[in-house]
Amino acid sequence: MDIKILHIDSNHSLLWDQLQHSGFINHSDFTSSKEEIEAKIQDYQGIVIRSRFKIDKEFLDKATNLQFIARVGAGLESIDCDYAISKNITLIAAPEGNRNAVAEHTLGMILSLFNKLNEADGEIRSGHWNRESNRGHELDGKTIGIIGYGNMGKSFANKLRGFDVEVLCYDIQDNVGDVNAKQVSLAKFQQKVDVVSLHIPWTPDTDKMVDSDFINGFVKPFWIINTSRGKNIVTADLVAAMQSGKILGAGLDVLEYEKLSFETLFKDKHTPEAFQYLLKARNVILTPHIAGWTFESHERLAQVIVDKIKAKYFGQAKVAEPEKRVTGIGGFFFKSKNPKELVAWYVKHLGLKTDDYGSTFWWKDKEGNDCSTQWSPFSDDTNYFAPSQKPFMQNFRVDDLEILLQKLSDEGVTIVGDVQTYEYGKFGWVLDNEGNKIELWEPIDKAFQ
Repeated sequence: MDIKILHIDSNHSLLWDQLQHSGFINHSDFTSSKEEIEAKIQDYQGIVIRSRFKIDKEFLDKATNLQFIARVGAGLESIDCDYAISKNITLIAAPEGNRNAVAEHTLGMILSLFNKLNEADGEIRSGHWNRESNRGHELDGKTIGIIGYGNMGKSFANKLRGFDVEVLCYDIQDNVGDVNAKQVSLAKFQQKVDVVSLHIPWTPDTDKMVDSDFINGFVKPFWIINTSRGKNIVTADLVAAMQSGKILGAGLDVLEYEKLSFETLFKDKHTPEAFQYLLKARNVILTPHIAGWTFESHERLAQVIVDKIKAKYFGQAKVAEPEKRVTGIGGFFFKSKNPKELVAWYVKHLGLKTDDYGSTFWWKDKEGNDCSTQWSPFSDDTNYFAPSQKPFMQNFRVDDLEILLQKLSDEGVTIVGDVQTYEYGKFGWVLDNEGNKIELWEPIDKAFQ
């Protein structure tokens, strides 16, 4: 297989190294113009890009042997996706690679805005110690709204789990909400949220989406965070809303004025009036498109791209499932001064249903199978636990006791005694590294399996 790949942007070295190790032929060209790349692109089956120039219809018509385009990033807006797909070119992106970085950056922006961290830091550096004017807000009790509930939005919602907040999401796709965010209509979203965080691609549908009409649709004044694409917000309308108090503050990692490459801000020296306002505003945090630009995501993005390219040509790598040795907790046995009185107390006060062995708790595992755990008190002088050093013993269910005991013995685990068989199963005992006795149980009764 001679698959030649042209890399037109620099990336983490693992991308190049792992592709080469897998048999792909790597070439690089980080400096040639789009026209110069077009002149030789017919020699390649794959191309790896970031955002140096647009992969348009003209480029694709000249890429007569191209089989895939891999963008080391989350979005594909620099590619004429429809035309590429019509030419049977596989499009590869890596939103999984920097979603955690974006989520952490988003949370950091919100907390910085709420607590005026940048503002207070600057004042102290200027010799001012102003406590009252830097009184902040707490995130707890607020409603956080996420627009776009894909990789980035879901990752951000997961970061919010430690806060006492309500999380709502709005998305053009149905049924994307989960345990971390409730999906609602746009009207409901605009009625309730205190903070808006954008996690959407730049498409014809999202271009200039956040304009004056959209902003005025919100019932309450709100903060806004944008770590998606700059052109999703009309900056002049954002500034007008900040001046009126409709928007309380903004964290902007991306700007409407960015070039497509994201490498520079302006094509000329003209600074728009709206941007001049943002530069001076004390309730604005600006970062240079770095939300997904961490050292960790740099490596992770490259790894995701490698894995997807390899999957295209070699299929998905089969991940060996870990050997399942323990299938459930069979019981918890402990010592008591008077087991009968203790059981009677649990019957009277907690309503346990007991028998001669204690009480059996029934539950279902994630596949819906019936499972049980035995709660059993024993007298202080019991020798059932010996030689356990603790006044309790764990009992684990297993599938094939004798095979497992042989494996454990081969691994140097101490086996206690011989396997014993009763009407309800086979039992064996092992010692952990602290000398505690563990009982392993292979049930015969299917109700316990």
